[in-house]
Amino acid sequence: MANPRESELHYPLGEALPAVGEVLDIAPGIRWVRMQLPFALDHINLWLLRDEIDGVRGWTLVDCGIANDATRAAWEQVYAKHLDGLPVLRVVVTHFHPDHMGLAYWHCERWNCRLWISATDYHLARVASGSTVGMGGDAAAAFFASHGLLDEESLAKIRARSSYYPSMVPAVPPAFRRLQHGMTLTIAGQPWQCIAGFGHAPEHISLFGAGVLISGDMVLPRISTNVSVVDVEPEADPLRLYLDSLETLTPLPEDTLVLPAHGKPFQGLHARIDQLREHHDERLDEVRAACAARPCHAADLLELLFKRKLDLHQTTFAMGESIAHLHALWLAGELRRERGEDGVYRFTKV
Repeated sequence: MANPRESELHYPLGEALPAVGEVLDIAPGIRWVRMQLPFALDHINLWLLRDEIDGVRGWTLVDCGIANDATRAAWEQVYAKHLDGLPVLRVVVTHFHPDHMGLAYWHCERWNCRLWISATDYHLARVASGSTVGMGGDAAAAFFASHGLLDEESLAKIRARSSYYPSMVPAVPPAFRRLQHGMTLTIAGQPWQCIAGFGHAPEHISLFGAGVLISGDMVLPRISTNVSVVDVEPEADPLRLYLDSLETLTPLPEDTLVLPAHGKPFQGLHARIDQLREHHDERLDEVRAACAARPCHAADLLELLFKRKLDLHQTTFAMGESIAHLHALWLAGELRRERGEDGVYRFTKV
């Protein structure tokens, strides 16, 4: 959902965007790369950080883009024109989602370098690249049906998406270096703090150093981060995890330059965290009211929580997020969950 209070944020680069295959220098030693995505959310921001490891000068790459020919070609252009003749020394991936992990194997093979990522997201990426995790196939279709998505055409399309993740992440590097919350990653001699976040991904790692936060998907300026329940963890409470994770970012300075995975670099971190809290508080109030009026399943709430028309890709994320809001209240004891004779879970006020 678009941020109605976006004007409270400051975009120090204005409307500037790097063209595909080009870069923008946004801070000393930091270059912004922007790649296209074939979704309604049509881009991802990726970052090149000047670095030196074991006396070798080069670059650390943060996040990779999906694995397709267009993204590989755009990276080849970046590599030919914008590395100052230096190699990529390591690849950091904030989390396992395909727009971040997709080309990690290709980059690591091309530059003979190591992947750095949290262990949880690494192992989930290994599993997902050989099958699917919460994004398609029979299990996902059955899970969404149990929460009220009964349109047979939509369910058939979800079943057919069994290769959704492998199509964008066909391979994962066979080895990695583990990132954990609180550890310090030294980049070009400067300390960058690893900050783990939960709810959007199993163990998302943001990086903070030199007044800059590479936030990945944990804090985005224009849209709220997707927080979903998926079939492999059907009783999860990701919204509570996500809101708790935002608290770990509040000690950072207000003038922090935030480099998000989607949208433009911005300042106003504390304001954006407050906006996100208020957004979810409002959505939770709407869910409370709906479930007080009558028993509701997650599909009942889609038009309430999402005011725009959704395509199938967006509907799967919206269903996951609708379930997440119901679960936050159910697991807090505010709602009761019952499964009807039709196999659908409905929630009512306690």
